[in-house]
Amino acid sequence: MNVVLWVFQVVLAVLYLAGGAYKVRSGGELERRFGLSGGAWGAIGVLEMLGGVLLIVPAAVNWMPELTPLAAGVLVVEAVALTVLYARRSLRLTPSNPLTFAVVMGVLAACVAYGRYVPGVAA
Repeated sequence: MNVVLWVFQVVLAVLYLAGGAYKVRSGGELERRFGLSGGAWGAIGVLEMLGGVLLIVPAAVNWMPELTPLAAGVLVVEAVALTVLYARRSLRLTPSNPLTFAVVMGVLAACVAYGRYVPGVAA
């Protein structure tokens, strides 16, 4: 189970780092598309990049490893909020709608949060 959690963590870290960088760079485009200001998208992007780093670094170097499930939990909350935002815009499952992506990322982050928080799960 520990190996599965590490795979989830690495995949989530890469995706959140890339998604966060996109949100920081493309705030204006996202502002027109989803209605949040460019500054809000930038803040969400920074949160995602910080969360991506905290999914890996504390657990890998064994320095405050309790930050990993905390970061995963914050990313779950962020994924739920983005899911609601995207669902208000459209419920159609198309390649241009990030709703499905946000749901999958939230579920994976929830698995990491649970697996790293509950003792004995990752053994």
